[in-house]
Amino acid sequence: MKLSSLAQLAIDAAGGLDRWRQFETVSARLAVGGVLWPLKHQEGVLYDVRVRVDLRKEWASHRPFGAPDLRTSFQPHRVAIETTEGQTVEELLQPRDSFKGHSIDTPWCRLQLAYFAGYAMWTYLNTPFLFASDGIETEEVEPWRENGETWRRLKVTFPPNINSHSAVQTFYFDADGLLKRHDYDAEVLGGTPAAHYVYRHEEFSGILVPTKRRVVGRGADGMSIPEPLMVSIDLSEVEFS
Repeated sequence: MKLSSLAQLAIDAAGGLDRWRQFETVSARLAVGGVLWPLKHQEGVLYDVRVRVDLRKEWASHRPFGAPDLRTSFQPHRVAIETTEGQTVEELLQPRDSFKGHSIDTPWCRLQLAYFAGYAMWTYLNTPFLFASDGIETEEVEPWRENGETWRRLKVTFPPNINSHSAVQTFYFDADGLLKRHDYDAEVLGGTPAAHYVYRHEEFSGILVPTKRRVVGRGADGMSIPEPLMVSIDLSEVEFS
C-alpha cells in the first residue's frame, strides 16, 4: 500500500528508509519512571537498563531484568525471562491473552511487564520507519493545534500480526515532519487513553531519535491531562548496528 505523503515526510525527516535499512538492530540505555509502575507492582525494574530491538522483525530485549544475570526476550507470540547465556527461566505463550479483564491498576507479573515493555519500545524505536511495513495503513487526518503550533496528524492502522498498544494510533508531526505526540488507547491497561509526547530529537548514525518521552492521560476531547505523569522514558547511548 502506498505511503501517505505525511508518512513519507516523517520517514525522510528521521533519516530516510535507505539509511534505516542499513541497520538490523538499535540499542539504548533506558531510564523509566512514572506512576504506572507502582500501580503494576513493578517499580524500579526498568529504572536503569539497556533495551535492544530488532528493525526487521518484532523482537525486543531488556537487561538486566530484576537480577544482573537476567534479560527478557519479547515476541508477539511469546515472552520469556532468560539468563544472559540464553537459558529460559520462565516464559508465557500468547501473552496478550493474559491481560483480558485488566484495568490500569491491575498488578502485573514480571512476564507481563516484559511483554508490555517489549512491544512498547519496539514500536517507539521503529517509529516512523514502521509506517512502511507490510500491512500497516497510514492516512492523514485533520490537523491539531496545541500550544500555538499546528501539527499534522497521521492515523496508523496496525495489522493483527503486529502487537502494539492498540490497532489504531495517531501520530502528530510538526511542519518539518518531526514527531511531537503519539496517541493510543492502551488495550493491556483496559483501553486507557494516552497522550505520549516526545522531545529532544538527537542524531545517531544518521537517524533522528527522540530521547525524552512523557506519557499522560487523554480526555474525550483529545486534550492531554498533564497530571499524573504516567510514564517517563529517557534514552541515551543509542547505537545502531
